[in-house]
Amino acid sequence: MAISQTLLPEFEQEMANTRKLLECVPEGKNDFKPHEKSMTLGRLASHVAELPGWGTMTMTTDDLDIAPADRPPYVPHIAASRKELLEIFDKNVADMRNVITGASDETWMKPWTLLVRGNTVFTMPKTAVVRGTVMNHLIHHRAQLGVYLRLNNVAIPGMYGPSADDPKMM
Repeated sequence: MAISQTLLPEFEQEMANTRKLLECVPEGKNDFKPHEKSMTLGRLASHVAELPGWGTMTMTTDDLDIAPADRPPYVPHIAASRKELLEIFDKNVADMRNVITGASDETWMKPWTLLVRGNTVFTMPKTAVVRGTVMNHLIHHRAQLGVYLRLNNVAIPGMYGPSADDPKMM
């Protein structure tokens, strides 16, 4: 079985779960932070929405320097509304779905490198980057987002079964 065929069902499930949570992000709470060292709710939700786009970038490039010496570093975007957040997410998911379905096993196995100021952080096959640095990273931040929402008294939908707020899944 091709790598794309093995990844696509997991991708679809995780993106559907992620969208359910992004749909719950409250308006007017972008500046909420549970701790002084934490990201704001707006930044965290936007990061979750943009991560599928990092998968597309991984599959269509060979490397990324997130703080290059010769130009300004990557500047994250913060969605101004839930509508914008979902539009960003939906576009990134559609683009990544197209990349997954069109990628050959040879492309999946090509090395990809993350750099900071020209220094290599890691080099791994694109399949490992998409699974670890994109998918697992998204799931990690999605869980953080759930905590932020809970702290704002927002009902949390079930992801892999019922949640305390979504018992109808039982």
